[in-house]
Amino acid sequence: MTVEFIKALLKQVRRGSLSIDEALEKLRDLPYEDLGYAKIDHHRLLRKGFPEVIFGRGKSPEHVEGVVRRMLPRRHDILITRGDPELFERIRALAPAAEFHPLSGAISIRLDRSVRGKGKILVVSAGTSDIPVAEEAQVTAETMGNRVETLYDVGVAGIHRLLGESRALRAARVIVCVAGMEGALPSVVAGLVGGPVIAVPTSIGYGASFRGLAALLGMLNSCASNVAVVNIDNGFGGGYLASIINRL
Repeated sequence: MTVEFIKALLKQVRRGSLSIDEALEKLRDLPYEDLGYAKIDHHRLLRKGFPEVIFGRGKSPEHVEGVVRRMLPRRHDILITRGDPELFERIRALAPAAEFHPLSGAISIRLDRSVRGKGKILVVSAGTSDIPVAEEAQVTAETMGNRVETLYDVGVAGIHRLLGESRALRAARVIVCVAGMEGALPSVVAGLVGGPVIAVPTSIGYGASFRGLAALLGMLNSCASNVAVVNIDNGFGGGYLASIINRL
């Protein structure tokens, strides 16, 4: 964490193990650090409560590795989304604590496992095919310091499966609801609970689902007033928003 990093520097200066000039050099890049190919926002933890997240897809492994290498000394919890096994092996060589989540491709490095969320976040998926997006939401929320539980394959095609879990639904402070096809599940869930439901449409479905557009529009038109919607396949956005709400 950035605050802990500054405190550690001050201790080193007081002990004489670090000169003032050396401390200033380490603080020089505190707001952001320009690597040429990336500008790392080290200040984001202070502004938003969580460090910058690395979107892995489309970046070279060398670039992701370079960003992680510069973040690690600041004791950040680090989250990389949309990674792959090859990238994970490179990151694990830098940080043995790194964990790979194969369904979503997320890579997490948790140096601080304290719980900062005030309640439980429940991640619900309509079908088994939606689990990769749901896992991204789960890993995001967990890395941000929340207690997270999952409830998978409870879509409206067999609604008795969902109704049998009503106690778990009511116990959650925030629900992330992941669904493809026609995207009906968030409306049903939101009608059963009084808390916020974050709807995540997925690109799962047949031709007329238009790769998630049908689910997105269905969720945006939900008649349940406690539904908010993020973009198609954006499990990260759902987990992040749930974490912010859970800290309020």
